[in-house]
Amino acid sequence: MLKPLNVVDVTLDLARIDSTSGQEGEVVGFVEQLLASRGWTTTRIPVTPGRHDIFATTDPAPLVTLSTHLDTVPPYIPPARTADRLTGRGVCDAKGIAAAMICAAERLRDASVPVGLLLVVGEETTHDGANAANEAYRSGLVPPTSKALINGEPTESRLARGTKGAVRMTVRTSGVAAHSAYPHRGVSATMRLVRLMADLEAIELPKDSVLGDTTINLGMLSGGIADNVIAPSAEARIMARLVGPVDDVVTAVTRWVGDRGTVDVGVSIPAMHLATIPGIETCVVAFATDIPALARWGTPYLFGPGSIEVAHSDHEFVDIAELRRAVDTYETIVREAATHHASPVRQPA
Repeated sequence: MLKPLNVVDVTLDLARIDSTSGQEGEVVGFVEQLLASRGWTTTRIPVTPGRHDIFATTDPAPLVTLSTHLDTVPPYIPPARTADRLTGRGVCDAKGIAAAMICAAERLRDASVPVGLLLVVGEETTHDGANAANEAYRSGLVPPTSKALINGEPTESRLARGTKGAVRMTVRTSGVAAHSAYPHRGVSATMRLVRLMADLEAIELPKDSVLGDTTINLGMLSGGIADNVIAPSAEARIMARLVGPVDDVVTAVTRWVGDRGTVDVGVSIPAMHLATIPGIETCVVAFATDIPALARWGTPYLFGPGSIEVAHSDHEFVDIAELRRAVDTYETIVREAATHHASPVRQPA
């Protein structure tokens, strides 16, 4: 009989592997070997050349799927352990979560609960791993039986009632180049942009009774040629955290810019309202997740140990006691979701 996995040991094993987004091959191979050695049937889901997701199950028709990501943001920070805490890149976001899911899934498998594990790449960049997994579900590469998806991100061990979405936009202004000693000969695009951005917080943006306020961040400013040239062009990159339809925010920003510049709309992720379970504390999170890209995998839940406020930082950590409790909570969520979704429901579109 297999010895039960220790969630702390699995977290440290995963965190010792540098899996910065785009370089996930080694950690995927490690997880694949670990699960296969413990009797799981594993399937590699192609994402891009040399990059794969891993889907694992021991049931031909898994009803609930535990899913999180194996990639991390840079730079790599090796893990360490104190008496009550793990530190290092990914211990919170999201290798500790992956370890807790694996340990919970083993218990569920032993109790004959039809559960699957979906561990993806690319969450921290383009969500290409989640998109590939969604296509694998549609195409039948993996069993199209999942009715509930428990996604893992650091939520301070609370079930998220919703997640804000996001949209990236680039605001551009134009001018006329001239020698800076003769400013009347030109028009400064950078000055136009600065005046425009000074009014950014005046935009009226949507609110939601569950998700709260739309927020907007001015992330980057660039423009001009040199300090002795009147700038012919400039741009600002902004990002809004959505609580409703993306078009509502794009329309508000476009109306605000008016004829003072142009707005180019980039990648967007929708806001989501999520499922909860009685007895588990809830919250709302502002960060984006893989959930919108995994729509085919069933009713979404979001839960994870650790805090997003230390994720991506040089002091990333997770408390060992919270990590151990997360194994129990994932087991509870899967059992509740499996019971709730045991009757036939609609196939995801």
